[in-house]
Amino acid sequence: MAKDMDNVNLEEEEELELFEHFSFVVDKGQTLTRIDKFLTDKVANATRNKVQQAIDAGNVLVNGKPTKSNYKIKPLDEIKVFLEKPPRDTEVVPEPIPLDIVYEDDHLLVVNKPAGMVVHPAHGNWTGTLVNGLVYYFNQLPTLPGNTGRPGLVHRIDKDTSGLLVIAKSELAMTELANQFFHHHIDRTYLALVWGEPKEEEGTIVAHVGRSAKDRKVMDAYPDGSQGKHAVTHWKVLKKLRYVSLVQCNLETGRTHQIRAHMKFLGHPLFNDAMYGGDKIRKGTQFSKYKSFVQNCFDLIPRQALHAMSLGFTHPVSKQKLYFEAPLPVDFASVLQKWEEYVTFEK
Repeated sequence: MAKDMDNVNLEEEEELELFEHFSFVVDKGQTLTRIDKFLTDKVANATRNKVQQAIDAGNVLVNGKPTKSNYKIKPLDEIKVFLEKPPRDTEVVPEPIPLDIVYEDDHLLVVNKPAGMVVHPAHGNWTGTLVNGLVYYFNQLPTLPGNTGRPGLVHRIDKDTSGLLVIAKSELAMTELANQFFHHHIDRTYLALVWGEPKEEEGTIVAHVGRSAKDRKVMDAYPDGSQGKHAVTHWKVLKKLRYVSLVQCNLETGRTHQIRAHMKFLGHPLFNDAMYGGDKIRKGTQFSKYKSFVQNCFDLIPRQALHAMSLGFTHPVSKQKLYFEAPLPVDFASVLQKWEEYVTFEK
């Protein structure tokens, strides 16, 4: 019997939102059948070609091991599948939105997304998204199968987070990149300005991330693993500025709001992160001059201070290791400079 394991509706940062997990235990009376035919019949909206591509990418496991398209399933085989979801029916309107393209070839492109831009259309944001711009851009290229409505989207970042995203331009690239995300082979580095100075210089947060029972828009950390999904964030302090710190975060997993929830759990919410309590003074004096300074900083960066600085992965076709960096945007860099000047002046 089929069971949809992780078909969840996540918000921004979960790279698996556009893909589904399925788990099958083959019936005792099942006759020997090629696995690609079996899955084509079992999984809704799955073509044989799409199933075969998932198998070739190592996204179909039989009894815990990758399989081949010609494998014949046996009774009680345990099959796990990682498949791209079908596109939603709503048409995405192409819009001539400027895109900051860092890299592009025949198979993929890397985009530096500005803060304030939603990645794809959803309730309340049907236009002006990165995908609207990509559809317009891709309409000037040959139509690629599987990209209708969401051209090559493999992962996402929050609306108010700036930084790098990789976009696939073919089904092969999408499948291969999705496989790298699935197996945590993508290197992602974020820069965050957080409240306070962590006691340690670096560390690793291992705590499930799941929706808060009090507010479904907010994610909470569950270190006991009682709720949510396994999540791991490696962090390191780059600069201590007395009341705030510049922290580097490397994602091992990519859950919704993972860094924001994990840093709050650590006791150091992101600067001006309204959803996680960072839009209030969490560290410092009560003097009016200091309060005014912090408010000026809030005005300079009216969003959470989080930037997807670097992205590293293996090219889906050439197998070459690629690495990209995006400098801090003006708002983040300006606030960081202000804090540096403030603590220097105070000494």
